[in-house]
Amino acid sequence: MIICPMCEHQQAQGTECEVCGKKLTAVAPVAVAVATLPELEQTQLAGGRAPVQTAAIPDLEVTRQQSVQNVAVQPVPELDTGRSAAAGNVLVAPMQEMDTGRAASDGLKTAAPSGAVVCRYCRNVQASGAVCDRCGMRLPKLRMERPAAASAKAAASGERAGCPRCHTPGYAGRACVTCGTLIPAAE
Repeated sequence: MIICPMCEHQQAQGTECEVCGKKLTAVAPVAVAVATLPELEQTQLAGGRAPVQTAAIPDLEVTRQQSVQNVAVQPVPELDTGRSAAAGNVLVAPMQEMDTGRAASDGLKTAAPSGAVVCRYCRNVQASGAVCDRCGMRLPKLRMERPAAASAKAAASGERAGCPRCHTPGYAGRACVTCGTLIPAAE
């Protein structure tokens, strides 16, 4: 029995895995007789690693650059080094016309949206839920107001109830973890 080292598939025979296609056996190289063609030009150096006679050219330096000790340092007066003198004592004053942040609050806040939700993908209008009934995409998050007395009683008792929409078990008075619908207290 052959076991593939890649996907661990077992098979009785074959040179490659039936599942992932990995080659299972290494094929030995085939010995082929090599004959030189008489019309090809032969290389002139035997072996390719034969020593070659070279001589240094007397007019060239031995190194590309001179050593640092032999070079005379010359200052360049017209070169700007990017440094400036100390600024000294600078007077800092705020700009009167500059906007420094948010506008003054008028005390009114934007009301949270309530009621039906419109899916941003298919424009389906839906009264409740966190997932669109038509296309299945997630709807914009919306906090539903729940009755304070019912939620306080259900949360205090810790009772579990099924979601009225998807029947997922959850705690009464909280939103369903699957679809986001408010789970009412069991009566």
